[in-house]
Amino acid sequence: MSSPDSQYQAILFDFDGVLVDSEPVHFACWGEILRPFGITLEWEYYAANCIGVSDRAMIATLAPLAEPPVKFDTLYAQYPNKKSLFRERMLVNTPMPAETLRLLDELRDFPLGLVTSSGQTEVAPILERLGIRDRFAAQVYGGDVARLKPAPDPYLRAAERLGVTRALVIEDSEAGIAAGTAAGFDVVRITTPNEVAAKVRAALSLETANRS
Repeated sequence: MSSPDSQYQAILFDFDGVLVDSEPVHFACWGEILRPFGITLEWEYYAANCIGVSDRAMIATLAPLAEPPVKFDTLYAQYPNKKSLFRERMLVNTPMPAETLRLLDELRDFPLGLVTSSGQTEVAPILERLGIRDRFAAQVYGGDVARLKPAPDPYLRAAERLGVTRALVIEDSEAGIAAGTAAGFDVVRITTPNEVAAKVRAALSLETANRS
């Protein structure tokens, strides 16, 4: 699968919930961190309000739910503990579909970008463990832009670093889809990492068919 005949100059991947099935791990780690503050995190609430947004925004939403109430800074002080817990668990067992690894090999002629709201210290070690960090010529993490998803800034920064203006975005969250769309890029929406390979292949094959 190569790029010369493609309208897309690059392909930009989200990380959590796209390359790896990490949202359940994030959810479990946050649950443990928040429990001592009297906050019971339900999956439905987490999925609707916490996926695809910055951790600061998530904590700002959750702090008033503590019993007794706590200040934002008190809860945010636990963020390093959450990041450490997440990294430890993901390095032991990284849930990335084998088919996605094969897809990345197939896309060797495309410049690839990684665009995530998570921090580099959380994500980079996982990419290293998987042996795919070097596949992403541009990597944009939560600390690299002033405005995170749903603002277009992260995807625009990745495109700028790759020197492209036409990219295909692979996203799962509402915030990420909004960010990719606002950046002016086509977006492939996925609901589980297990369908990433098939949907990306289909998007590129459909594009080729439409041009023939």
